[in-house]
Formats: sequence, structure tokens, C-alpha cells
Amino acid sequence: MKDKLTQTELNRIVHRAARKRNIYGAVFYVSTENKGIDIISASRNFETTGNYYIASINKLFVSAIILSLYFNKKLDLKDKILRYLPDKFIHRLHYLNGHDHSKELTVLHLISHTSGLPCYLADKQPDGIRAIKNLEAGIDQRWDTKKVIEVVKTMKPHFPPGKKGKAKYADTNHQILGQIIENITGEPIRSVLTQHFKKLDLTNTYVCDKSVESEYVPIRYESRILDIPAFLSSTGTDIISNAEDQMIFLKAFFNGHFFPKNRIGELKKWNNIFFPFKYGIGLQKFYMPRIFNPFHPLPEIIGHCGSTGSIAFHIPELKAYVTGTVNQQAAPQVAFRTLIKIVNKLR
Repeated sequence: MKDKLTQTELNRIVHRAARKRNIYGAVFYVSTENKGIDIISASRNFETTGNYYIASINKLFVSAIILSLYFNKKLDLKDKILRYLPDKFIHRLHYLNGHDHSKELTVLHLISHTSGLPCYLADKQPDGIRAIKNLEAGIDQRWDTKKVIEVVKTMKPHFPPGKKGKAKYADTNHQILGQIIENITGEPIRSVLTQHFKKLDLTNTYVCDKSVESEYVPIRYESRILDIPAFLSSTGTDIISNAEDQMIFLKAFFNGHFFPKNRIGELKKWNNIFFPFKYGIGLQKFYMPRIFNPFHPLPEIIGHCGSTGSIAFHIPELKAYVTGTVNQQAAPQVAFRTLIKIVNKLR
């Protein structure tokens, strides 16, 4: 069948996405290994080179470093986290039903979201507040690792670490992985990330830093601009990038730069987190049950996404990669509808 995804067609798809309610702009980059496609399109308040907040795609960067350390025998995924973190950090980190499970936690539990730890952003704190709701309301707060751990210790975990068939997506997990990376390398996590950006020549990618003037298309929550520099600069792992740099990173991840390409299958140990996503070892899977699309079921789509409608996904069956964003915290689903349209045009 003649390939149907042309520059004109991608322009049409992206332009329509950018016209959806509360979407102020969009950018999508599509590249294939076997069809000669390498096209990018932007609409409204985006240029093709425009920088944006990648949100939780930063977890794929952190996972990539952990997997690289694992492959280079600097750590083992089965290692207890107590090997890398002080007792005062771990004590009562995972306290459930009168039992402290903290010393049972492993690196694998964190990178696969099977730790059972509460999410400091999405879950309710003892006072009933969800940090993510404050941020979405424009209440800017710092959340460094020290504060994350202090707050998480006041929250109830969801299940014991590694409970069979259980997974709970939690930003807490990758915050702790960042601390483990710091303790192994002896360098701040933002420095380790920056070194990897330089190795891949990601010239438009950087860790958020309040002290540095930066330019990127502002994040939106509905019609409001989310101006939250204190939060973004406090985590040490929140990243600004663009679709082109994200493509370089995505291809590097799946082609052996961090972890052998022939071992990527080892990471595909999927657990349900929330529809329509599953989580493996450092990888997210976007899926749609066949009942929703019986005549054209989606192929495997793996990589990561972010809450602002940012995506970085590989479609192995089609030897294709898609990066981009709709940059809207209140309507990330628009990015996935756009992704499905692109995938269907690539078949």
C-alpha cells in the first residue's frame, strides 16, 4: 500500500489538533526507519523548533540513566534501595498497616511503579490537599527531594512493595531514583542529565533552573498560563526540550545508547496503571482495547508521555517514532487522538 502520511497530511492533522478546545498550539514530529518519512509540523503558537515542558517524559530520561547504570554493573535492579540511601531517608518511607516495608523496596519496584508508594503530586495528603491541584491553580511551590520524602512519610502507601499484579504510577518513585543516581555518581541529578544531553547533542534540551532565563511555549491549564518556576526548578529532573531533540533521544533509547537494543524486550513486563496505559520497567505503553477499534487494532506503542499532552513513542511494528505536544494540562487526550491518526496513516 502506498504510504499515506505526507507533509501535507501531517500539517492537516496537527492543524486540526491545534484547533481543539483549549489547545493553543501543537507540534508533532514523525520519523520512520523503513519508509523514508522524516517530517515535522507545528501550528498556532508553536514553531517546529519551539521548546516546551516535556512533563513526565522526564521519567524516561531518569529510567534511561538507571538502565545504563544497570547494564554497566553500577547497580542491580534487584538491589534494595537501602544500599544507596541513608537510614534516615528510608525509615518509615513505606509504612502500611503497622508494618515498615521500607527496607524491602528495590530499584526495580521504583522504576516499574510497583513500590506501592503514594504519589506526592496526585494523591491526597493528610489535610486532603493534592499538590497537583495547587499547581494547576497556579500556586507555585518548591518540591525538592527532601520535601517529597517528608510529605510521603505522612501519606498512606497503596500496597506492599512488589505485590503481585499491582502497580501505582507515582512521581515519588522517580524522585527517589534521582537520589540513587546522585549517590552512585557523586553528582547532582541535573548535572548527570545535562551530561547525557551533551553526549546526544540535544542542544535545545535542559533541566529547568529558576536562575537561568529560559524561553519555551508556556504551559496552559485551560485558558490560563501555568507559571510555576519554583516547582519546575526544584525537582532537579524537570526538563524543557523540543520535538527534534526528543526524537534524537527517543531513537537513542530504543537503539541501544543506554541499554542494549536486543534486550528491550526485558523491559516489557506490563502492569496496568490507569487507562489507557500500562507500565513496564522504565517504559510506558499506550494501548486501546480491540473492542474500541475492532477493524484496525493499534500496534504496540511504547515510550512515555506527560500530563501536558507531551508524547515520545516508538511503534516497533511500523519502525516509527513520534514526538511532540499539545501543551495543555487540562486536555492531554488530544495528543493521543492525534497520535492514533498518525499511526493509522503510517500503516
